[in-house]
Amino acid sequence: MDSHAGMAAKPGRKPAFNPYLPGYEYIPDGEPYVFGDRVYVFGSHDESGGTKYCPGDYVCWSAPVDDLGNWRKEGTIYRKEQDPANRDGSHALFAPDVAVGPDGRYYLYYGLDFTGKISVAVCDTPAGRYEYLDTVHVREEDGTRRDLTEGIPFDPAVLVDNDGRIFLYYGFCPHFPVPWVDRSRISGCMVVELNPDMVTVKEPPKKVLPCFLDAAGTGFENHAYFEAPSIRKINGLYYLVYASQQVHELCYATSRHPDRDFKFRGVIISNGDIGYRGRKPEDRLAYTANNHGGLVKIRDQWYIFYHRHTQGTQFSRQGCAEPVNLLEDGTIPQVEMTSCGLNGGPLPANGVYPAHIACNLVGPNGACMIEFRSNLKATEPYIDEEECGSEEHERNQYIANITSGTRIGFKYFAFDGGLRSISLRLRGRADGTISLRADDFAGEVIGEGKIFLDSDQWTDVVIPSGGIEGTHGLFIVYTGDGYLDLDSFAFLNE
Repeated sequence: MDSHAGMAAKPGRKPAFNPYLPGYEYIPDGEPYVFGDRVYVFGSHDESGGTKYCPGDYVCWSAPVDDLGNWRKEGTIYRKEQDPANRDGSHALFAPDVAVGPDGRYYLYYGLDFTGKISVAVCDTPAGRYEYLDTVHVREEDGTRRDLTEGIPFDPAVLVDNDGRIFLYYGFCPHFPVPWVDRSRISGCMVVELNPDMVTVKEPPKKVLPCFLDAAGTGFENHAYFEAPSIRKINGLYYLVYASQQVHELCYATSRHPDRDFKFRGVIISNGDIGYRGRKPEDRLAYTANNHGGLVKIRDQWYIFYHRHTQGTQFSRQGCAEPVNLLEDGTIPQVEMTSCGLNGGPLPANGVYPAHIACNLVGPNGACMIEFRSNLKATEPYIDEEECGSEEHERNQYIANITSGTRIGFKYFAFDGGLRSISLRLRGRADGTISLRADDFAGEVIGEGKIFLDSDQWTDVVIPSGGIEGTHGLFIVYTGDGYLDLDSFAFLNE
């Protein structure tokens, strides 16, 4: 158990799950901000069954700061065709960021996939309809202008400091071949100061984080900058969160200055729990690939937002979040993935829960890194989606292709001792045994039942389970022949 065990969810509120948005929504690269009494998340926009990154327009979701299970879709805030360089919509809108300018307006920074430009749109409200403004550019001494090009502009992050200075962070440093990237331009994480107009470069770019080419001897070894910067100022320290060369993890560096002297401080989260309590890559607890997110303080609690991968590919990503602790020395200990991230504590062990909130999913031979454009559906378990009607909200998410040795984990639940059985909604063609365990895949068996199914229809299978008290995870292990799909599970109490 982790710190979730000591927290309590607020009564009368809708439980919050991971992913925190409805299961049919795919918003990776989430940048969270509190404006007024709501938290807003800005991200790119994947789709179910995706075949490429970020094909959708920008949409925004928000929730009351005191009810983080109650998310509202604010609608489309920016369409990719609004950019003058993308009237045909052929370029995708990659990871954005939003900052409040000196004029009180909201500025949306984004890149059109790999075009090498950072563009800006503006709006009077955080989740209104943004209008194209300009590209980030340099004014030469002779009065001509050119777009910012140094250090591969990509994944913008923006900070408007307390003194009014404005800093833009960016950069792309793949340590593997990318056909459209000139490797001679790979540098690191860059920062440039902007003028109050939010688009004109004031000072030349500087490198603030090293990449894989020059990390030796810097303290960033094995965790060098790859992509996805996110900047926050907390208690006088600048926290620069980024995706490292390990790809699956979000690391952070801190400095007393916004544009120099950043020191590596550690890993905040991995989307396979690699490194958490010493976990090795071969023992990852989910199928991993890229990661992107940022820190936010909601009321009195700090959170890290990140994303996970579904449907056996890199192109159907969903946003998740976990509470983090900022220690007195400025460090943030690594946290684990859970099913109850924004809930304020464990979920109540009663009622019905959808299977897609699983935070751990491991196939018979373990989990692996999802390679670019690979599809693991033929051999691995995965979170999938099916249409149950014509409306978006009528899509159903479930875990598919559960074969012998598959392990599924949900963390955490508050048990009160009244549990008598757990009902699993299943379909498939399978002959085997399902074990229900507490705390981990090798934990105490709290229930076990024989399974025989030969149907494409969802069927409820009840497994008697002994009484259990306190905060625990729920882990499901299948052994036997054939395959199963899992739609949901229900706690049946006295």
